[in-house]
Parts: sequence; C-alpha cells; structure tokens
Amino acid sequence: DRLANYAPALVFYFTLPVALANYPETAATLQALISVVMILLGLLALDALLNVFQSIYRTFPISKDVSIKGYIQVAKIIIFFIGGILILSVLIGKSPLVFLGGLGAMAAVLMLVFQDTILGFVSSVQLSVNNMVKVGDWIEMPSRNADGEVFEITLNTVKVRNWDKTITTIPPYALVKESFYNWRGMSESGGRRIKRSISIDMKSVTFCTPEMIDKFGRIKVLSQYIKDKEKEMRKYNEEHDIDASVVVNRRRQTNIGVFRKYVELYLRNHAKICQDMTFVIRHLQPGPTGIPIEIMVFSKEQSWPVYESLQADIFDHILSVAPEFGLRVFQNPTGEDFRKLID
Repeated sequence: DRLANYAPALVFYFTLPVALANYPETAATLQALISVVMILLGLLALDALLNVFQSIYRTFPISKDVSIKGYIQVAKIIIFFIGGILILSVLIGKSPLVFLGGLGAMAAVLMLVFQDTILGFVSSVQLSVNNMVKVGDWIEMPSRNADGEVFEITLNTVKVRNWDKTITTIPPYALVKESFYNWRGMSESGGRRIKRSISIDMKSVTFCTPEMIDKFGRIKVLSQYIKDKEKEMRKYNEEHDIDASVVVNRRRQTNIGVFRKYVELYLRNHAKICQDMTFVIRHLQPGPTGIPIEIMVFSKEQSWPVYESLQADIFDHILSVAPEFGLRVFQNPTGEDFRKLID
C-alpha cells in the first residue's frame, strides 16, 4: 500500500513543470515537497519491511535463543537518520554530502544524545555473542529487584516478568556491568537442586542395641545394608580379639549412622531424584542447634510448585521416621515445653 502511493506522487512530480511552466519557482517548491513525501513513503516502506522480516524470523526455532529486535531497532535508526539527511538536503537544496561532511563536528553531540542507544547496542551484542541471556531465561538480579522470566530484549531495555507478575525493566548494559543469576543452566541440566538439612538432638545419639539392629534389619531398604555391616564389624572384632566387656573397644553401629544410610537409600530408590547428578548425605559441624544432617540431591522436577511439593514430601517422610531410629529432631523450646516443665 505504501509503495502504491508512489504512483500518484511520481505523476505529480513529472507533470508539475509542464502544468506550471509559467511559475517555475512554485513548481520547484511543490516538487521539493513531493520529494519529501516520497522519501517519507520510502522510509515507512522500509520500516514495514523490517517488521515483516522480524515477524518471519520469530517463526524459526532459533529466534528463541537469539533475539534480533535490538538489531532491527538499530537498522531503523540508521534508515531514518539517512532519511532525515535526505529530507534536509531536499528542503535546503544542498547535497547530502554537505551534511555528512559536518557530522565530524557533530559527533560529540550525537554521542551525547544517543549515549543510551549506543550503550544498549554494544551491550545487546555482548549479551547475544556471549549467550549471557535470552528470551525465556529466568534471571535473578537483586540489585534491580528482578526475579523472573525474560520476555523481551530490545535495544534499550530487557523486560523481566517477575514471579509476582510485576514487570522489571533493566538496561542491557546493566546486565553486562553487574552480576546476575541465570537459571538456564538448571533448566538445561535436567535437574533442580535440593539442599536442606535437619538438626538432630545430640543427646538422642547412641550405639545400636541388638534389639535396634533387629528392628532396622526388617526395614526393606536397610535389610541388606544391616546384614553386610554387621558381618563386617563382627569379622573385625573377631580378628582383633576385641574385649566386648568394654563398649568403646568394639566397632558398633550408631542410630544416627543407620538413619543417615536410610535417608541415602530412601533417596536412591526415589523415582523423582536424579541418580546421575550430585548426591550427598552428610553430617555438618555440630553446634548449639544439634547435629545437622544435610541432604544435597537433584530433583527431576523443575517446575517450581511441583519441585516444592516434592521437597516437602521428602522432608515430611524423613522427619516422621527419625523417631523410629531413636532420634529426636532438634528445635528450640516452645511455650508448650515450658508449660510441661512447670507442671
């Protein structure tokens, strides 16, 4: 439609000198105005062409990884800048080279005016080339109060839809200059880390009695472990002629050690835990809040609500079975504890 408007403009442009032969100055002025109109039509046509190219590009899978919106905006700026010079040259009657020759003197002014645009363009190139962030990434940038999904990257802004549905706008150069978290690595890895600990009351830690060993041996995931461990310790004690009358002489299992092994085997047999990624069940430094047992594994579920539900289910189970091993989970005294103490 925009190109179709060229036809009447060209007709008027070439017929005016004939129609206004007795008024050459008027004809020249009208021709200049028609030239400006044709330049504007050309600029609008190129703008529409770039928009079409961008729309077609979005249909390709690569558009999800590499955004060209910033480059399209730079191309539009250059096109309209050249168009502005052409319009001025037509109106003033000077060659475009005259204006281009004066750009050197205007360079400082132009850099000041387009400072954000230049910084944005350079930063957009760096973000794209270094694959630092792309549309669809979940980023976290506390300094900008951003914690959500990137849904648009332009020449001057990166827009983030936060988890609470608010929108945060970040200049691209801030992502290059400042640090931020990108959760893409988690998404691409196929797992999401669970790192949490429970504190065990140290007063509940003890050696396992024969009754406890018999009880633990009937737990399905522990039965083979208990058999192998008891056999190993019995052999060691016999080989070293250990005096069984002194408790500390013998190698014996502890309830917290068996509990830690139970947690490990429970998670090893869990269908929603990644078995080929980091898998650590360990003791942390004992302190005023007891002995922390830390669980560091990766969930196959990456969706936040499902991940949180899975994590809660795991720790619900672990907290519930701890008393079965003669262990008490540590917590600071509450009002109910003080009431019982007084009673």
